[in-house]
Amino acid sequence: MVKHQPLQVYEKQVLLSLVTGIYGCRWKRYQRSQDESSKWECAWFTILSSSFLLLLFWTYFWLVAQNDFNDFNWSVYNHSGEWRDETIPIVTSTTVGFIYITFLLIGVLATLLTIVSGFVSVDDVWGNEWEIILVSLQFTAPFLHIGGLVTLTAVSWLIAGYVVRKERSNFQVTVLAIYILALLALCLAPLTFTCPCIMDRHVLKPPPVIIGRRGAPMLAPENTMMSFSRALQHGASSLEADVTISVDGVPFLMRDHTLRRTTDVSKVFPSREHEDASFFNWTEIHSLNAGHWFLESDPYWTVKTLSPKDRSRIGNLTICSLVEMLRLAARANSSVLLNIRKPAPEHPRFRSWFMDTLWTLQKAGISHRKVTWAPDTDRGRVRGLLQTTNEKLSVEEIRHRGITSLTIHYRKISHHDIQVYLAHNVSVTVYPVNEPWLYSILWCSGVPSVSSDAPQVLQKVPYPVWLMSHSAYNFIWISSDLVSVAVIMGIFFFQKWKISGMQNYNPEQIMLSAVVRRPSRDVNIMKEKLIFSGAAQIPVTVFKLAMMLAKLLIATGAEKVQFTIFEAKFCKSRAIIIYLAIVVVHISR
Repeated sequence: MVKHQPLQVYEKQVLLSLVTGIYGCRWKRYQRSQDESSKWECAWFTILSSSFLLLLFWTYFWLVAQNDFNDFNWSVYNHSGEWRDETIPIVTSTTVGFIYITFLLIGVLATLLTIVSGFVSVDDVWGNEWEIILVSLQFTAPFLHIGGLVTLTAVSWLIAGYVVRKERSNFQVTVLAIYILALLALCLAPLTFTCPCIMDRHVLKPPPVIIGRRGAPMLAPENTMMSFSRALQHGASSLEADVTISVDGVPFLMRDHTLRRTTDVSKVFPSREHEDASFFNWTEIHSLNAGHWFLESDPYWTVKTLSPKDRSRIGNLTICSLVEMLRLAARANSSVLLNIRKPAPEHPRFRSWFMDTLWTLQKAGISHRKVTWAPDTDRGRVRGLLQTTNEKLSVEEIRHRGITSLTIHYRKISHHDIQVYLAHNVSVTVYPVNEPWLYSILWCSGVPSVSSDAPQVLQKVPYPVWLMSHSAYNFIWISSDLVSVAVIMGIFFFQKWKISGMQNYNPEQIMLSAVVRRPSRDVNIMKEKLIFSGAAQIPVTVFKLAMMLAKLLIATGAEKVQFTIFEAKFCKSRAIIIYLAIVVVHISR
């Protein structure tokens, strides 16, 4: 039995080849018509590429947005009134979608629709979070630059194979122009980078002081005594708390306007679960459990890491009063940052809330120099206490208000702003900082202190994640650009040489070989390799005669048959072509 495998040199179809290679694992050339890629194939390739790039951006966004997962859940809670971890289904679907669209073909449109819906939903609920992309580039830009060079270098093989063909079209020129512009833009992109961690080591300032934002809410329920104790145990030098004034003038710690999320008020006072927390008296507030919700919802996926003793202790926690937290800070010689929510005008303590808070400070026995007060209102009454503002103000306005510190969200302040404030002796505290990459950026920027929900994570960052001098980065940047350009040029020259060699190959050759298998199989397999150029092809009659001769010789015992067909064309007219074929046969036994 003789098995034939014709392998031919075909016109390259880049879009189709890439799609079938990625999604069908068919990277080798296979027989196909000489037609160009159809409009449907081009459209489908565009959909696949768009879906992948969109999902890649979506995945990157959620990777860097881990720093703000708690704020996202709180935003959803404020919209829906129900507390649950909404990041789990989003991260799960993103991971599954990324794997699915990377390795499979079916379901791309469904994945694309899901991701677009996700973009719209996040923009509606958490629109400000898109700014984290720009912030994260201060940390990831150098690595994305190198990754982009590697990607463009790899893609150059396909681009070169598509544009070096003998025939030229406008689309080929457009593809080549776009590719060159993209490569040029990527090579020069580092000129636009602002990376604080590209600096000399001797200029690096001491690490920012860590403030336990509502304690250590990943290890214990937020704004509870256990949470603040855990924060101090894990290296926090200061504590931050949200203060609300009860109806009977007792300052207590609560972030939300209601008690629904962090207490069992729906069981104890079911008719008042939607009532403002400040309209409860301290006896009612202190009777509520402030730990069960943490064990049940597991907002940070950390409950499984707690010991049975800690879980039992959390299950019996109550709401913390301000005086309890201040006494803990005084014993630890720590400073505190208080975010005080003023009562509503109809509240009984609307006019006396300031004196209630000041009396609590005196009762706790903490030094007023250890207390920072926010917001920056009632400046005439707040004497002896440090005041901070949560607004991004000019240096002149800060001096006019008599403020010496600024507590601001990391999305609202740039590296340049930080340098300006520090140059004018304005202390800057940035929040929320929960991830090592963001902590590293702010450390390199010289920020004195950060407010974090995860002091236990930042405590394990003894040095910026990466730090590089300007000369070292310039060397890496320029050398990587030069290497990438050199490799790309080499690929283009190789593809050009390869295509030109195939097109100019003459005369046509056929190689046939027969290999005798073992008696158990007793099958002779013959492989054909046909190389041709342009429209010139061997006449069917000559080909059949050659095949018959080869089979005859193999049947007589020849192990290898090699022959060459020399073809000559004599054109008598446009419609008549006479072929003359001479067959030279070499037999090996």
